[in-house]
Amino acid sequence: MEIGVHTPPLADEPLESALPYLHDLGVDAIEPGVGGHPGQAHLTRSEYVDNEVEQTELRDLLDEYDMRISALATHNNPLHPDDERAAEADTELREAIRLAGQLEVGTVTCFSGLPAGSPNDETPNWITAPWPPQHADALEYQWEQAIEYWGEIADHAAEHEVDVAIEMHPNMLIYEPHGMARLREETGARIGANFDPSHLYWQGITITDAIRYLGERDAIHHVHAKDTRIYDAQAREKGVLDTTPYSDEPNRSWLFRSVGYGHGEAHWKDIVSTLRMVDYDGALSIEHEDSLTSSREGLEKAIDLLERAIFETEPGEAYWAE
Repeated sequence: MEIGVHTPPLADEPLESALPYLHDLGVDAIEPGVGGHPGQAHLTRSEYVDNEVEQTELRDLLDEYDMRISALATHNNPLHPDDERAAEADTELREAIRLAGQLEVGTVTCFSGLPAGSPNDETPNWITAPWPPQHADALEYQWEQAIEYWGEIADHAAEHEVDVAIEMHPNMLIYEPHGMARLREETGARIGANFDPSHLYWQGITITDAIRYLGERDAIHHVHAKDTRIYDAQAREKGVLDTTPYSDEPNRSWLFRSVGYGHGEAHWKDIVSTLRMVDYDGALSIEHEDSLTSSREGLEKAIDLLERAIFETEPGEAYWAE
């Protein structure tokens, strides 16, 4: 298992200086953005797609610091009802998959996207309950759109020998493990999860159970290391579906936190152990979105904890059981 970093928090410096910083901290892998919400500060997609010279220089830079790319990230909404916005997100995703194949990266992380509630709507519609009945109808329409689109993406990903890792996220069609499993069943094995526990905590989902559920289906393609803390005083009053701005920390029901500041070290060791039980041995890619600390401090504290949690060797023989 490896410690990785999703690199947008270091977007204010070039990759040439971010890599030695991360290498010195013991990081093994990076997950750079190549479009969508993560941006592409460290890896401009158009400069690298089909460009063997740039790709060779990138490989040489990574080799210099014993670093690999765990995934290319492009989080956007390819199911958006605005055709122009959907087309832009679709182009980003398809080019990211092509580039990943050329770089032999193997994984692209993204969102499922969210359609409107009907062909005539103009705004994406996150359905969280089946009643009144028109919401159930809207959800059925959304799934029809998603299955058609992601089936096509699965075929595109297979052509380039790349897995597509969807982050289960609120305000997206796929936001919890059962939806993730359904999309995979409907579209194929190239579609799986970028398992980010931060969005599951506040929904009341037990993280180790979710890992087992998706792991049994071989549906975990990538993992984010990102924590969340629920603040009970606020949650008791208004629940966890909280529209309070993220910058108004004292009044939110929950906040994204650096690894270890939402749940302790023992919990993260349980996560690592459960991932091993389901045969995940890839990167734990730290995603820093903790507004109570700086990017560098948040990353460094997360790395420090994960270094004690991850397994660096293969399991030995159970000699005590013989």
